[in-house]
Amino acid sequence: MAASMYIVVEGEDPGFDIFVNGRSLARHEDALEKLALRQGVKPLIEFFSADENSMSLLIEEGAGNKELIQRLPPPQWYSPDDGLITVQALVRALEDEPQQLGSEGEQVLSELLEYRKVLEKTRSRDLRWHLAVSWR
Repeated sequence: MAASMYIVVEGEDPGFDIFVNGRSLARHEDALEKLALRQGVKPLIEFFSADENSMSLLIEEGAGNKELIQRLPPPQWYSPDDGLITVQALVRALEDEPQQLGSEGEQVLSELLEYRKVLEKTRSRDLRWHLAVSWR
């Protein structure tokens, strides 16, 4: 199963495309967490929140228990400005040396740049966001 970290924007339809593949980010989550901490910013994974929709998808994909949905706390939503602080710090840290994450460093950087675009649009529309994870 391949994991993917993706952005969920609050509301039914934010009015723009929020899709980012996120598979390279998921594969390198541990290294990105360490890199974020070295940069003095909140790691991406700390923006994770499970909501009913993402948990339903996980259960459909065979990774979870249906009974958990009834016990989920309300989803946590974050300011796009907070997410941009982390994403921009990671981009700066990887721009000159993407190979510090191995052969997929360029792809990780590309996904971070896509995250930045989505978070900038989220901010411009005064919306909030969180990360979710999918396994396929």
